Amino acid sequence: MAQVLGAEEAESLRIELVELGRSLRSSFQRRSSSFQNSPALSSGSATHDADAEYALQWQQIDRLPTFRRLRASLFSIEDAGEEFDDKGKEMIDVTKLGSLERHGFIERLIKDIRNDNMRLLQKIRRRMDKVGVKYPAIEVRYRNLCVEAVCEVVQGKPLPTVWNSIKSVLYGLKKLAGSKTHEAKINIMEEVSGIIKPGRITLLLGPPGCGKTSLLKALSGNLDQSVKVIGEVSYNGYKLEEFVPQKTSAYISQHDLHLPEMTVREILDFSARCQGVGSREEIMMELIRREKDAGIIPDPDTDTYMKAIAAKGLESNLRTDHVLKIFGLDFCSETQVGDAMRRGLSGGEKRRLTAGEIIVGPTRALFMDEITNGLDSSTAFQVVACLQQFVHITDATILVSLLQPAPETFDLFDDLILMAEGKIVYHGPRDHVLGFFEDCGFRCPERKGVADFLQEVLSRKDQVQYWYRTDLPHNYVSVDMFSGRFMQSIYGKKLDEELSRASEKSKSDKNALSFSAYSIPKWELFKACMSREFILMKRNSFLYAFKTTQLTLIALITMTVFLRTRMNIDIVHSTDYMGALFYALIILLIDGLPELSMTVRRLPFFFKQKQLCFFPAWAYTVPVCIMKVPISLVQSLAWTCLTYYVIGYSPEVERFLRQFLLLFGLSLASTSMFRFLASVFQTNAAATTAASFAIYLVILLGGFIITHPSMPGWLKWSFWISPMTYGEIAISLNEFHAPRWQKMLSPNITLGQEILGGRGLNFKGYFYWISVAALFGFAILFNAGFTLALSFLKTPGLSRVIISHEKLSQVHGSQESNSDAHEGEKSENSGKETNIKPNKGRMVLPFSPLAVVFQDVQYYVDTPLELKEQGFVDKKLQLLCDITGSLRPTVLTALMGVSGAGKTTLLDVLAGRKTSGCMEGHIIVGGYPKEFVNEVLETIELDGVKDALVGTPGVSGLSNEQRKRLTIAVELVANPSIIFMDEPTSGLDARAAAIVMRAVKNVVDTGRTIVCTIHQPSIDIFESFDEVKLFLSFCLPKK
Repeated sequence: MAQVLGAEEAESLRIELVELGRSLRSSFQRRSSSFQNSPALSSGSATHDADAEYALQWQQIDRLPTFRRLRASLFSIEDAGEEFDDKGKEMIDVTKLGSLERHGFIERLIKDIRNDNMRLLQKIRRRMDKVGVKYPAIEVRYRNLCVEAVCEVVQGKPLPTVWNSIKSVLYGLKKLAGSKTHEAKINIMEEVSGIIKPGRITLLLGPPGCGKTSLLKALSGNLDQSVKVIGEVSYNGYKLEEFVPQKTSAYISQHDLHLPEMTVREILDFSARCQGVGSREEIMMELIRREKDAGIIPDPDTDTYMKAIAAKGLESNLRTDHVLKIFGLDFCSETQVGDAMRRGLSGGEKRRLTAGEIIVGPTRALFMDEITNGLDSSTAFQVVACLQQFVHITDATILVSLLQPAPETFDLFDDLILMAEGKIVYHGPRDHVLGFFEDCGFRCPERKGVADFLQEVLSRKDQVQYWYRTDLPHNYVSVDMFSGRFMQSIYGKKLDEELSRASEKSKSDKNALSFSAYSIPKWELFKACMSREFILMKRNSFLYAFKTTQLTLIALITMTVFLRTRMNIDIVHSTDYMGALFYALIILLIDGLPELSMTVRRLPFFFKQKQLCFFPAWAYTVPVCIMKVPISLVQSLAWTCLTYYVIGYSPEVERFLRQFLLLFGLSLASTSMFRFLASVFQTNAAATTAASFAIYLVILLGGFIITHPSMPGWLKWSFWISPMTYGEIAISLNEFHAPRWQKMLSPNITLGQEILGGRGLNFKGYFYWISVAALFGFAILFNAGFTLALSFLKTPGLSRVIISHEKLSQVHGSQESNSDAHEGEKSENSGKETNIKPNKGRMVLPFSPLAVVFQDVQYYVDTPLELKEQGFVDKKLQLLCDITGSLRPTVLTALMGVSGAGKTTLLDVLAGRKTSGCMEGHIIVGGYPKEFVNEVLETIELDGVKDALVGTPGVSGLSNEQRKRLTIAVELVANPSIIFMDEPTSGLDARAAAIVMRAVKNVVDTGRTIVCTIHQPSIDIFESFDEVKLFLSFCLPKK
């Protein structure tokens, strides 16, 4: 190991010496002399010749026009399969680098992620400092910031019952009438103030529900408009109303929303295209101009990297490869994200992808919400370390919210904001926070993580254990008291003094702010969305092929029902012809119904990217509409070709083409109508109900079931608003105006006119073209409505907030004394519960202690298509390799490993939950089937939200930590003998994680067998385990 490290250090030293030599030569010599007189710093003529050749090549670049010089660089070439070196250089256009060249370049630059990435950023910073070019910096200030939510007060449980919904409608009518309604204001944040400084990475710490997400959204300008914001937020002295904060900064959500059909690289490339290059191009132009004036020759690799990430209009950027590398996503770059039904990324990989999707752009201010949830300690440290390097070297502004940072991760932050109950308890340097709490009488134990201590010291239940002034009795210090002491401390006074000094706009860099919503031209946005839509069409090709096949089968059946040999040209059989025509219209109408669910499923992803100002609504809707045109074209053509001549319609080719055109227009109108309904109602339940009602109305008013003459007078107008009306008119006129239906029944009436007149469809021939135009008009109208709905309607799931009268009283403190007494009693009871002996606790239902033994467990899946396209020839991919172990009763086992190592896969295999793939090996579970355990709401501390709706993650309902505890409780109520828990503490703060692990330990003490996968355990949580099984990331192919 020492030899390996020595070799790496020697190689690093050699590279640094080469760079130092170049720097000295370029600093002490003008460009003209450097091209002719190479200094004798090399021991051999080879190095001298290489340097001279490099200088001559750079001279050629300097003579290029500015635009070409911005894209030209010297790139290391590969010599006979050997590794890259500095001896071979060629002038290239950085916009023409292929995927393999980009990948090889990043691999050469960054071998060790932490050290090499820092070295690259330092090279860039030193290059800029030489000529006095600075990064644009953003200072974010907020003063007296308050966030209020308006809630509707109801009696009883705050649930959207039928009665509460009726009352909501009545309240809405009251508001329209101007009368008062029973509403209340709930303070989410109360008069918080602070400064987020550039060049310093800040940690936002606090328990779930304390207002961290609201603060991050308020500072990034992403709070919903229904929430009232009071106070001032400014960037470099500019208020939020004076620029576009959603484009200047970025809020990285704690929820991972990615299109499951796209690969990791495709998501990052699309994000990079939509975000553009920001000020990178202007910085690069100014940099090369100053370097040319000063006669400075830059490092070729640094120059190539900076020019490549500053190039506009590229479908795939070098920045994507860089982000993939530093976030550890390069090995799964061609893997689809996946979802519940499609195998894809692990939870930790999705979390890193969420952060990388924003960091790949040029945004200088990032507000990141719980970005390390689901990551192992090593990966979390690596991610935060990369962010720290990015902040320190490039003067970026980053505020990161975390729940359970490990001690080494916690130490990476410069500043700390500690929140509780919507108030700021501390805002200042991270290394001074312990001193502040010691002044308040609380001391962190030696083996206690600082982050865990800071969250527990604010809790009424846990605060007393950290009181170190034994000469004084402990009295509970509330959050308000801590906040007041902070404002009186030197840290609070210093912060207030800084806030009192106004930030001057004239001294700030205006390039750091965005004054337009979108970074790239409209045409480039359209092309980016169009290319993504094409990828999604290819990935969903099975669906469209299935729809076409289904339509073909229905057409074959229809041909046998309405066979031409059974129908004559007369009035008797005209009803069969009319029925066949109407049936074709119904089939093409219903065939557009799958567009409803597909649109609803993609809405959350659209609203996320719209909020991030990736693109406007039209850039999303127009490609969607265009790409569905060929599908309608193929399906209409397939139906017409299969049924037209077999059923026996008029044989003229012109009539055939007219029917095809008509069905094509109806298919377009149908898919557009369902797409519009999905955009308006936005949820599957509401959209499906609306679509069913729309189908009913369209068919009923279409002129076949109820003819136009038979409609009541007050309903006749509705005949003209149904797309089926125009389809019925056009398809009937096309058939019954044919020559074979022109037989005269009386002097003035033909057979076709008699049939059409009986159905109320006796229109002139030109009505065919009017009807076709109307169908295409409906398609355009629905698509325009689709665009407008997505432009102006809110995100799905955002609705009015309701609160019970009892809860409102507790929030406002009207029952403070009773609440305090109740809290004290509950605290005592809780303390007793956590110390329940195994034979006297709640877990006494009869069960059989069972042990699990597994030997040589192998698990294979089919090789993904993406790997096959890269040349991976093996049919099977091995995810588990020779796994052997045992799980015993009364022993709590931790299953640890990096993200993607296979921990969840092993749990699924042991629990028998895998429905695909091939499993080999032996699993013995005491000879009995596998089951799961018993628990109660009080143990998991969910009794306070037992009447709340679960809701949708990231939209409504329970918070992340409440949702996690509910998941555990659901499994525990089954009273099994063996439990497999996949990351039970992920997404929880230190106190909630400790509560969960105490409950799990109580279950273990009853004799049950439990194994948990876990990431980033604190010292206390780690020591609660009896055994540890450590996983390494490993996979093998199976031929």
